[in-house]
Amino acid sequence: MEDKLRIGLALCGSFCTFDKVITIAEQWKDTYDITAILSEHAAGTDTRFGAAADHIRRLEALTGKPVMTTITQAERVGPDRLFDVLVIAPCTGNTLAKLAHGITDTSVTMAAKSHLRNNRPVCIGFSTNDGLSATLQNIGVLMVRKGIYFVPFHQDDPIAKPNSLAADFTKLEQSFQAAAAGFQLQPVLA
Repeated sequence: MEDKLRIGLALCGSFCTFDKVITIAEQWKDTYDITAILSEHAAGTDTRFGAAADHIRRLEALTGKPVMTTITQAERVGPDRLFDVLVIAPCTGNTLAKLAHGITDTSVTMAAKSHLRNNRPVCIGFSTNDGLSATLQNIGVLMVRKGIYFVPFHQDDPIAKPNSLAADFTKLEQSFQAAAAGFQLQPVLA
């Protein structure tokens, strides 16, 4: 029997997309070996989209493992070669900027840095209200970086939020499968 693909599923503070991403990931429970990582803000902030403790409980039920929530826990991702692919979804504009500029000050950015050091793929599904303004340069920097792949994205509300971009989370699984095989799912602009 073939081993299951090992997925690191990292969630950042785009709280409005948590339910969507976790619901999709729950469909993978029997197909992949999943470990969840939450940024410190995601792990400790209650919002109108749910309590942090509820998100943690849901992710632990999905994975059967404790959620990684600290830099110290995430540092071992690389040395222990924990994942075949790291999926950051949702990824905020803030985390995109940190990844683009090599800033490693959260559990998610540490997991990415640690994972990339072994030339393993990172698949990013972002959701950011400034994707066509301040964050656009960081998307561009990451698009040409080795080992970084994107979930196809689009303007999610071009009239009310003309600068907002979001991943097409229905393509999340296809995207990380492609990344694990070493290629970018096309078209990138959904």
